Amino acid sequence: MKFIESYFQLKKLNTSIKKEIIAGLTTFITMAYIIVVNPKILEAAGMPFGASMVATILSASFGTLLMGFYAKRPFAIAPYMGENAFIAYTVVVVMGYSWQTALGAIFISGVIFTILTLLKIRSWLADAIPETLKVGFTVGIGLFLSFVGMNETGIIKIGTPSAPVHIGNLNQPAIWLAILGFLLIGWLIIKKINGAILIGILTITIISFITNLAPLPEKIVDLPPDISPIFLQLDIKGALTWGMLSVVLTIFVMAFLDTIGTLIALGYKANLLDRKGNLPEIEKPMLCDALSTTFSALIGTTTTGAYIESATGIAAGAKSGLTAVVVAILFLFTLFFAPFLTAVPPFAYGPALIIVGLLMISPITNLKFDDLAESIPVFFVITLMSFTYNIGIGMTAGFVTYPLFKILTGKIKQIKPGMWVLFVISALFYIFYPY
Repeated sequence: MKFIESYFQLKKLNTSIKKEIIAGLTTFITMAYIIVVNPKILEAAGMPFGASMVATILSASFGTLLMGFYAKRPFAIAPYMGENAFIAYTVVVVMGYSWQTALGAIFISGVIFTILTLLKIRSWLADAIPETLKVGFTVGIGLFLSFVGMNETGIIKIGTPSAPVHIGNLNQPAIWLAILGFLLIGWLIIKKINGAILIGILTITIISFITNLAPLPEKIVDLPPDISPIFLQLDIKGALTWGMLSVVLTIFVMAFLDTIGTLIALGYKANLLDRKGNLPEIEKPMLCDALSTTFSALIGTTTTGAYIESATGIAAGAKSGLTAVVVAILFLFTLFFAPFLTAVPPFAYGPALIIVGLLMISPITNLKFDDLAESIPVFFVITLMSFTYNIGIGMTAGFVTYPLFKILTGKIKQIKPGMWVLFVISALFYIFYPY
């Protein structure tokens, strides 16, 4: 125990092993859906579900364990939502490339990430992002999480062209359970109960089993499926073609910007940023996600990176890499306990995402609303993250509009050189993005 406390500097961070374990459990439960959702999406690309599930678990465990022991940050890593859909539905189904070639493109992106990180170019770019946009990322991701939570629980749902989003059917008992979960977690947080989010999720899960609103898992323990159909099946040569250039570029930009925005937002929420608003030694967590992406392509799954659901663990008290280690170990357990752990229904963990979204929007008070050259780009970041259901779209909008408004207001000298690089990368993203 003393070694653990010393290695992760728990006393210095004013935390404890118990708090970090609870935070790890909380983070894991809110993101455990990826174990099923990622392979379900990749099935559309022709990848076998069982093998994809194992690859998902292994990639999450590898990256998160690296994050915990090397970067010592309370951030979990797993295959990105959005990137997986891009690969399955756009690259494979629409563009007609094989999933093996798509994995080759992901591997190439991972290698580029690793090189840029070791050269500290990625951290240089992150340091160039102004404080205003960093606040916008945090607030925007908070609203995005709340939107995801409301959608997952059914409190809101997709409507018609005249009313794209509207309230769900409140006659459904599952929605009332979600609302109960929201109220319960909120009340427990107000009362400063340790593990409030985890308690809320588990309580609603148990009630859903008792009331038959969610099915009990058929099995508790089972052997993991065979991963060989996708293991080391990537086609790097096929990805090194002119036709795949736009795919490689899109994968690179999406993951590159998602990671920067997510790390900064999580660091902001966890009070890990320094006086200049930068995440100290940001190249360490960046290297973790770069190596994880490379590893993921090798074992047969899509781009991985820091998961915004880590914010639930941070809200539960996570401050050290021990939280990430706990999450990684729990992911490994799911190789054998997946049927049980994936039985948590969306209306049980959805309320946690809504609450965490609320907790993440507090930095909005730091924005300079009287300076429109600062606030307009942030407005684009916050609104587009939620309304497009895509964090990357919001971030790139900020990287494009911020320099433009500085030029229009005669404040071009306030823009750091790295910001111009992000401007170009973001502009290329919109040019090559397969709409």
